[in-house]
Amino acid sequence: MTLITLDTPSAKPLLDWYDRHHRDLPWRISPGMAARGVKADPYRVWLSEVMLQQTTVQAVKPYFEKFLQRWPAVTDLAAAENDAVMAAWAGLGYYARARNLKKCAEAVAAEHGGVFPDTEEGLKSLPGIGDYTAAAVAAIAFNRQAAVMDGNVERVISRLYAITTPLPAAKPLMKEKVALLTPAARPGDFAQAMMDLGATICTPKRPACSLCPFRGSCEALKLSDPELFPVKAAKKEKPVRYGAAFIAVTGDGEVLLRRRAESGLLGGMTEVPTTAWTARIDGETSAAAAPFEAAWQSAGTVIHVFTHFELRLSIWRAAIAAKIGADGWWEPVTNLEAQALPTVMKKAIAAAIPLAFKTSKG
Repeated sequence: MTLITLDTPSAKPLLDWYDRHHRDLPWRISPGMAARGVKADPYRVWLSEVMLQQTTVQAVKPYFEKFLQRWPAVTDLAAAENDAVMAAWAGLGYYARARNLKKCAEAVAAEHGGVFPDTEEGLKSLPGIGDYTAAAVAAIAFNRQAAVMDGNVERVISRLYAITTPLPAAKPLMKEKVALLTPAARPGDFAQAMMDLGATICTPKRPACSLCPFRGSCEALKLSDPELFPVKAAKKEKPVRYGAAFIAVTGDGEVLLRRRAESGLLGGMTEVPTTAWTARIDGETSAAAAPFEAAWQSAGTVIHVFTHFELRLSIWRAAIAAKIGADGWWEPVTNLEAQALPTVMKKAIAAAIPLAFKTSKG
């Protein structure tokens, strides 16, 4: 039973708004579909929630549809080759998610007969599923009264209650408010409605407060400027790291690739040879650090911003007559799109071979 306090608005105006204005998303069961008896597929809900972490809806849609085409059920994903999953994920970022996605699918298939647990506690026992994903899947897929809080929901809650404590310190209080506000009836729709409200009405800049179903209850609107919320702690300046990447191309149009270690940044992904840069230390930037001797020519610098640091890679290109024995393998340029190359590696290759991904078969 949920304890409702005097400052807890009713969820009904939001659900009424959601019934009329919900976004149509490929992983979502709309209110109309639910009324016709269509049930949410836990696999689709889980897959979408993992993909959507720190990634936009528009970026996720094609990846979600591609994954469903190749692996329509969690047991299909569990049986897939790791390299195939990593290649399908390439470009979506935060690659630990892909590794955990595969491990979670394997656990569901092997330990739960291909059926997802239907409680937050059961879901959190699976690899790679934390508090947020467990709450989202429990609410949306199984209609559990779980408090779901992503970045959009944080913004709505911070304004609704005019929470002045800066993030991330405010998160426990925000989650407490979300829990009080989440209704026993339709908790999954409520969670998705809060996300939609933050994405379309209660936006970071110029929120459309006149259209908001919570406008009569919003403390930020009454007392201040909603754009002042959520309050955020001062950002630390991102450090800049340096390294080099080496693109060797044979006369037959093959490029030297190798696989990164399974753990750590970009773990298990494909790369061109690079120097030993990390989030904490710089790597060598000169051609002296190349994987073998050749007539290496500078192809400029690429910049890639990770969550915690900025990377500046010096790009070196060498045209060689034939394949040289080296750590890794030689891949035709026309097949690069099918490799598990993260965005930073695609940038490096494109700097040295401008048409590399335009001529790739995909």
